[in-house]
Amino acid sequence: MFRAKHHKKTRFILRYWKQIAVLGALILGGLFFLWVGNLRMPDFNSFEQRKVQSSTKIYDRTGEILLYDVHQDIRRTVIAGTEMGTNIKNATIAIEDAEFYQHYGVRPAAFLRAVLVNIFSGSYSQGGSTITQQVVKNALLTTDKSISRKVKEWILAIKLEKIVNKDDILALYLNEAPYGGNIYGIAEASKTFFNKAPRDLSLAEAAYLAALPQAPTHFSPYGNYRKELDARERLVLRRMRDLSFISDDEYKNALEEKVEFLPGTPGGARAMHFILFVRDYLEQKYGQDALESGGLKVTTTLDYGLQSKAEEILKKYASGNQKNFNAENASLVAIDPRTGQILTMVGSRDYFDKEIDGNFNVALAHRQPGSSFKPFVYATAFMKGYTPDTVLFDVKTEFQTTCTPDGRALAGANPDDCYMPENFDGKYLGPLSLRSALAESRNIPAIKTLYLAGIQASLNTAKAMGIKSLTNPERYGLTLVLGGGEVSLLDMTSAYSVFANNGIRNPYQSILRVEDAAGNVLEEFKDRGSEAIPKDVALQINDILSDNAARAPEFGEHSALYVEGHGDVASKTGTTNDYRDAWILGYTPSLAVGTWAGNNDNSPMQKRIAGFIVAPMWHEFMAEALKNYPNEYFEKPKPVNQNIKPALRGFWQGNETFIIDKVSGKLATEFTPKETREERSITNVHSLLYWVNKNDPLGPPPANPDADPQFHLWEPPVQKWLMENPINGYTRESIPSSSDDAHRPESAPKITVLEPQGNAFYQKNATIRVVLKTEGSFPLVRMDYFLNNVFIGTSKAPSFDFSFSPKDLDSIGETNSLRVIGYDNVYGSGESTVTLNIQSN
Repeated sequence: MFRAKHHKKTRFILRYWKQIAVLGALILGGLFFLWVGNLRMPDFNSFEQRKVQSSTKIYDRTGEILLYDVHQDIRRTVIAGTEMGTNIKNATIAIEDAEFYQHYGVRPAAFLRAVLVNIFSGSYSQGGSTITQQVVKNALLTTDKSISRKVKEWILAIKLEKIVNKDDILALYLNEAPYGGNIYGIAEASKTFFNKAPRDLSLAEAAYLAALPQAPTHFSPYGNYRKELDARERLVLRRMRDLSFISDDEYKNALEEKVEFLPGTPGGARAMHFILFVRDYLEQKYGQDALESGGLKVTTTLDYGLQSKAEEILKKYASGNQKNFNAENASLVAIDPRTGQILTMVGSRDYFDKEIDGNFNVALAHRQPGSSFKPFVYATAFMKGYTPDTVLFDVKTEFQTTCTPDGRALAGANPDDCYMPENFDGKYLGPLSLRSALAESRNIPAIKTLYLAGIQASLNTAKAMGIKSLTNPERYGLTLVLGGGEVSLLDMTSAYSVFANNGIRNPYQSILRVEDAAGNVLEEFKDRGSEAIPKDVALQINDILSDNAARAPEFGEHSALYVEGHGDVASKTGTTNDYRDAWILGYTPSLAVGTWAGNNDNSPMQKRIAGFIVAPMWHEFMAEALKNYPNEYFEKPKPVNQNIKPALRGFWQGNETFIIDKVSGKLATEFTPKETREERSITNVHSLLYWVNKNDPLGPPPANPDADPQFHLWEPPVQKWLMENPINGYTRESIPSSSDDAHRPESAPKITVLEPQGNAFYQKNATIRVVLKTEGSFPLVRMDYFLNNVFIGTSKAPSFDFSFSPKDLDSIGETNSLRVIGYDNVYGSGESTVTLNIQSN
């Protein structure tokens, strides 16, 4: 009985809640349909006004100088759908919405997929947008990614399909589609890019234009991603064929058609190459909708004052280079090493110069860097234990192991494989330290350094420092150190900034802040520094590249690489073997600047090194820019470790050494002062591979040097050089047998302080005269005086007169220690100490 009553009550409760649920659903459904019914179609006739109101604006680092307004001077010509032509319509439908003429505004399958992706990702980024939806979205002009906005878009798309026919909807889309910069609508795009009416576009031209609206900045034919645009154009044509819009023959003919875009035209923007670089970043990160209609305020890292000066300098010098060296173009990038912020980016001498393809941003292009790549290889060698003092022989050397040392192919080998490179001046200097080899940019020692450092290890160093384009070590071989790979000026400048910043890499950044239309900060600059190479390795490179005396034998004392009156300025040039590229990278602790000169079409210049072609413009910009910076000096690297093997410390004459006293000419002892100690080697001249196992440079010499495949190539020219340049060195028998007797305890100077007398008392304002008694085996030349271990002065022979007043010294106390150290003319030393008491006046 109880159970029956319980079931009856449960059924009543369930019925009650079902009725409530049905009622709720009816109410919600009614409200939904009421909302739908009251949705008004957007205004499709106020495109320009809507765009301007929501325009993204891009500023320099001050936030005050407007560099670019995304919708400044919108260019659009509205035409009827009948004037657009079949090719662009079919191409657009093929890539944007293949079912355009079959659906009713939305595609249910795409709708469901978008909903599921949005629910599980929480991003609301999937739209499954039809052309109709894109027309509605452009009219709504909002970047909101909420489900409610998408639902509104879908509903309005369905309503639009009921009141406007398909052809007119397509015309609406083509009249408003973005094609890059301030170009909107197919009429303006056709005119700008091809000087044609849309109906006259060829299949290939139409396919290119249909490819643009998805990401018009990234796919711009004037940008640095032309290969990606070409690939998307082929995709459009392939879809047109698959949809039977064109035949197989038309498809093949379109693929073979060579399409030429007209040069870009001037606009009101400043620093156009940098602006397009930033636009592409914003488009990739935030999407085209946010860039086009998000009303963003973008504060960039650009220093417009420096940018203007760079543009002026490059235009002047590149014009002169065109006449003098057949080098019509140039590019410059400046970066703050301590932050990675891009201060200047000039992609060509003139963005709007049609004759030199000025729209193209050479700062982002991949070109061969020549010898400017060498510092990455030397840095790798230093990390492995080689030092700036390590000596390699700059002699004519064959490097292909299937060839003889004199450059002839072995039996069965290909003669074309032989590789015997030359230095750019055709000269060979014999034994040369790595310091001099890098400073003077000698090729033969650089190739040997790459072999010792390792190709893969050198690529790893370059990658850690910011070079991203060198991925295949087998492709470059030993030519890598001479610039055999291709890199961008932006990456190279960023990588050199690692040296400037003592080994810390700050990836380049172009944005300080991005705010939305409501002032909310979407992105802000953050320090992202991390160690790329050890500090002391960076300091060693800095010390070499800023050493004007070290590079003077090759470039002269007052070359364009030397920036006088600005502290330490490091620099390195690079010229490709075929003279197609000239580079210079230079830096101080606060500024890294890279400059390139050449021709966009990759045609060769006159046969001049970068010091003539590109260094003068770099020098002028550096001198101008550094006016805003204090004089700065690089921190000095640690001294070379004296415990490593002599061959790594520069003893090219032989790896077995002994130390003599320069005064006596005999073997040094523990009493020999450092000033007169000199390390010398027993003469046994070989290539470095005789003394160093490249897989364990710091370890013992190899038991069998012949096991290294390069040894039989390096050793013969070294022995040939030795025959032509005999040296008078030491043999084991000629090593002195006696020890230094000039520096013995009994021969050291003996000093007695006669005045002041020990424990004497003096007034604080008294003048205290120091009187000494001296004797020794060698004449004394100098006395140094210390009060309480603080240096207070010096005196020299013959009188050694010295006096002081306690009131002038900060280190004075009641009881004080006066110490006198005397030095003789062979650097022997002796000392004496007395105590004196000081009374207050």
